[in-house]
Amino acid sequence: MYIIPHQNDGQTGKAGRSYRYVEIYESFKRDIIAGSLQEEQRLPSIRKLAEFLGISTTPVELAYQQLIAEGFIESRPKRGYFVVKLPEPYKALELGHEKPEGRDRVSSKSAAAAAMPQTKPAPNEKKAGFPRYDFHLSKNDFSLFPFALWKRLHNQLLRPEYADLLFYGDAQGDPGLRRAIAGYLGRFRGVKASPDQIVIGAEQHLLLLLLGQMLKGEIDSIAVEEPGYRIVPATLAALDFTVHPIRLDEHGLRPDLLRASGARIASVSPSHQFPTGLVMPLSRRLELLEWANAVDGYLIEDDYGGEFRYQGKPVPALQGLVPNDRVIYLGGFSQVLAPDICIHYLVLPEHLVPRFRALRRHILFEASASGIHQRTLERFIQEGHFERHIRRMRNLYRKKNRQLVASLTSHFGKQAAVTGDSAGMHVILNVKSRLPEAQLLQLAGQAGVRIASAAFYWEAPPETELKSFMLGFGGIPFDRIDEGVARLQEAWSTWLQELPHTDH
Repeated sequence: MYIIPHQNDGQTGKAGRSYRYVEIYESFKRDIIAGSLQEEQRLPSIRKLAEFLGISTTPVELAYQQLIAEGFIESRPKRGYFVVKLPEPYKALELGHEKPEGRDRVSSKSAAAAAMPQTKPAPNEKKAGFPRYDFHLSKNDFSLFPFALWKRLHNQLLRPEYADLLFYGDAQGDPGLRRAIAGYLGRFRGVKASPDQIVIGAEQHLLLLLLGQMLKGEIDSIAVEEPGYRIVPATLAALDFTVHPIRLDEHGLRPDLLRASGARIASVSPSHQFPTGLVMPLSRRLELLEWANAVDGYLIEDDYGGEFRYQGKPVPALQGLVPNDRVIYLGGFSQVLAPDICIHYLVLPEHLVPRFRALRRHILFEASASGIHQRTLERFIQEGHFERHIRRMRNLYRKKNRQLVASLTSHFGKQAAVTGDSAGMHVILNVKSRLPEAQLLQLAGQAGVRIASAAFYWEAPPETELKSFMLGFGGIPFDRIDEGVARLQEAWSTWLQELPHTDH
């Protein structure tokens, strides 16, 4: 979603300005969803609406920007603002958004399923050994992937006049795609970046290797979240960086332990901490930015789950919160589009761009991401298809997220607690059992259920009877979620103990 900058409109304080902006935004949003404002209907101009309401133009403009970013309206040059067509499932989803959370709101036979696009089982599900209930962490739902549109855009580039795309492209990434990414990040994630600051690569590992070589000599150690995603520490450890695992508290990485580590670079995932699902509050984000400035260091921000947030208002990316040159932003298109597109990117502080180009001249590496895929994605973004696709996928994953949480709550009751369900594509199931994770995973597998243990992402897993498991909902068909959860609970029921507190 579009991140609204915290600016005063000149008439009242932030609270008053923010309230008016939200009120205008919510009012239009409700009317569009309810059909009171229909497709192609023109909205009043910013100036006229501001005059009518007796306020400055700033809150009206901010409300319109939010509506544009979320795909409810569009701006047409010299014509004004117009309502756009919404996907069919959107109305059924959003009109139920105000209902209270809890078991009664979404049942295993939820009415939401009626509006749910049905996903077809993957062809290889018939193969022996393929789990029927596959809560894989990183699988996408491709039922809404715009195959025909992507094919058309791709085929437009497979012509003799684009033969240069078959040769090596810009090692920093296609300039057009870098411009498109910069625009998208500014509108949706609040990231402040020029195209020159963006480096595109086929995979995160390669980009982190380049980053490590750029910083080597200036910095020799890195602090990482414990537990956390292993690719950052493993990649930099291979370059002889010293890795300092930093434990988390309820707000994320602990600044006191970070300061004590002596590291000058820290890797964090504030939008949706992996694997716990914590969303870092604004106060902790600002504290980390202060730390990076104080030690003349950097934060690597892995914006995992930033696009897919299901509860509350979106939190801006760390990189754009305050004017700074201390955040290295890591993003990609595996979750929001498809892993096989193989396009990831770094957003570097401006003063690191010359260092990247010097490294390029020294190593003479070439572009790693397909030029044809880059140019196809550029058109996909520029023509507005990408933002519409994200909106559709957010709606789809929100439904799956809610159904999974409801099913876990219903079937496990006091035997489990669900956390980390506010964003991303997985939730955490916490259970108490004397059995080790390996045996619980084996029992799940025998029942045809694939899940993952969160213990894998700890450098030193804590010794406790509380076990945490990760259930992804991206790839599993909607109509198998409840049945899969029921099978999992049945497989584990003998070995589970009741938890003292199960408030979700």
